Amino acid sequence: MARDHSIVNISLPGGNVITTSPVTHRTSTPLSPHVLVIGGGVTGLVTSWVLLDRGYRVTILSKAWANKSASSRLTSQIAGALWEYPPAVCGSHTDEVSLRRSKEWAMDSYHAWQALARSDIAKEVGVKMVRSAFFFATSVKDDEKQMEKMLEIQGSGVQGFQHSPSIISEMGVDPKCGAADAYELLAPAIDSDQAMHWLMDLVQSKGARLVTEELHDDLVLLEQSLRARFRADAIVNCTGLASLTLANDSKCYPLRGGLLRYINDGSKVPKIEHALSISADANAAGEIVFIVPRNDNTLVVGGYAQPDEYELNKNSKSSTVQRMRERAVEFLPELRKMELDPVYPFAQGLRPARKGNVRLERETRKSRSTIVHSYGHGGSGWSFSFGCAAEVADIVGGIIAEGRQRQNRDMIRARL
Repeated sequence: MARDHSIVNISLPGGNVITTSPVTHRTSTPLSPHVLVIGGGVTGLVTSWVLLDRGYRVTILSKAWANKSASSRLTSQIAGALWEYPPAVCGSHTDEVSLRRSKEWAMDSYHAWQALARSDIAKEVGVKMVRSAFFFATSVKDDEKQMEKMLEIQGSGVQGFQHSPSIISEMGVDPKCGAADAYELLAPAIDSDQAMHWLMDLVQSKGARLVTEELHDDLVLLEQSLRARFRADAIVNCTGLASLTLANDSKCYPLRGGLLRYINDGSKVPKIEHALSISADANAAGEIVFIVPRNDNTLVVGGYAQPDEYELNKNSKSSTVQRMRERAVEFLPELRKMELDPVYPFAQGLRPARKGNVRLERETRKSRSTIVHSYGHGGSGWSFSFGCAAEVADIVGGIIAEGRQRQNRDMIRARL
């Protein structure tokens, strides 16, 4: 039998496998456990994919879905969506346990996105492997934390690692911008618009049911009514910033950001085909620069990270955005020759950040709760997607097993 090159099988932790086939890896039946996933961003969709391929029935409830409107795109669509080893350029970790878990999630996701990028359906998915270079104000060897991170990356299993100051001139970076050292690796770069629509189509083809609705109360208070209404055996919260209310979590906060979108089709100036980032300590203002080829036609350039700012009131002419553009041009002068996309020049959104970083655990405020939380990913939703989804599925499996044991005990007692 000829191999179907459109089907990719991806290995996840614990020997579990997911597939791009519309048929789930483990077949579900009308009697299979049912999971309600709340949230239609990348975290919710990838989590649903993993649950479906473990044989669960899945309903996804979300107030909005991926769309093509410049004014109402989801945060997951606006994201830079370049895979990064944690901590990311626009993020930080103060908790060592959280950082360790994040590295595991990131590497699980790296291998999953890499498998898709190297497949025959990479263009359909919207992912490719690109040279991704990171630039530093001083020699990496003189910065203990950066040196430790670089050595971890080098030994992590990523492809294409190279450390050399020569990357600065090779990639056209102006050394006067503060770059003195650099390293690079091959990283998944995801066209988040394309990938979000592909993920939605995939989970629906596997049987997921989509419900458009917004919840306005603590899930602990809604748990029983939601379980009864959807006949759900477990609930997974992937609502990002909405977890401020839905998980009653005051640690959640927005990290406002924006991206300029350049035409990068090679018609007027040579295409930029690699990603570049410079750390915040390369300039006195602590500002970041990242440049990512989004697809064959678009280059996204950022950025800024403004905590606790909810208003999406910037545009391509705003002073913050103009300063961001100036920094990027100072860093990579060839940007000066490029034109902004006249239809969609600027995208902005709120990264769903959390003090203490990602929360991925079973609900703790109620005994034997069937709620699992996966939120607070900040700017790393795409980078952590598959790793977090696999861990969520493990926790859901434990909840389902616990429920079955309880049912069996109740049946035995009823017979006595």
